[in-house]
Amino acid sequence: MDIQVGDRIEMKKPHPCGGKVFELLRVGMDFKIRCLTCGRELMAPRRKIEKNIRRVVTEVTHV
Repeated sequence: MDIQVGDRIEMKKPHPCGGKVFELLRVGMDFKIRCLTCGRELMAPRRKIEKNIRRVVTEVTHV
């Protein structure tokens, strides 16, 4: 899966606040993501995040 820092992703399951769109802050063995509804940041294993991605909402142009 080709996703990079700054991309916004829609997840299959919503965050407890009800938001489904997250922004990627860190990519590696763990992903750090921020909920765009409430602003909470969380870290989760790469495998779990990649499995739960529904689609990439916007892709930021990387230079």
